[in-house]
Amino acid sequence: MNQKLAIIMRGLPGSGKSYWVEQYIASLPLDAAFRLRQYGLFSTDTYFYQGSEYRFDAKKLSEYHQRNLTAFIQALVSSEPMVICDNTNLCHWEYMAYDAVAKALGYQVRIVLVGEPLNAQHQRLCAERNRHHVSLEHIQRMAKVFDAF
Repeated sequence: MNQKLAIIMRGLPGSGKSYWVEQYIASLPLDAAFRLRQYGLFSTDTYFYQGSEYRFDAKKLSEYHQRNLTAFIQALVSSEPMVICDNTNLCHWEYMAYDAVAKALGYQVRIVLVGEPLNAQHQRLCAERNRHHVSLEHIQRMAKVFDAF
């Protein structure tokens, strides 16, 4: 892999972003998959886990987003061949720092949108299947701020 790659996921909770990431990692050669999982996969959600229990705390969201961005940047600076940001990234401002730093450090950036955030049926599906019990009403509010590419 000569070309360094940064993948930025976008989509509502429950849209299938993490599933897409898992399928992508599974398609890689074993050594690349292991390395990506160990050193190149970044999600703000990971900071909300206490052991195996997910405990969302809105007061910590800003701090955890900053920690996630910092860890992502450290991986870029370390020249990890591939990095993934697995956050909702519904608004451009939410992922523009990931995008800008990756490009500045010579990475090809691929932005992957999973699902159609503005589609009402998709919103209902996301509410049914997201792992963190985000309500349909909250998902609908999130969808309203979605920035197309």
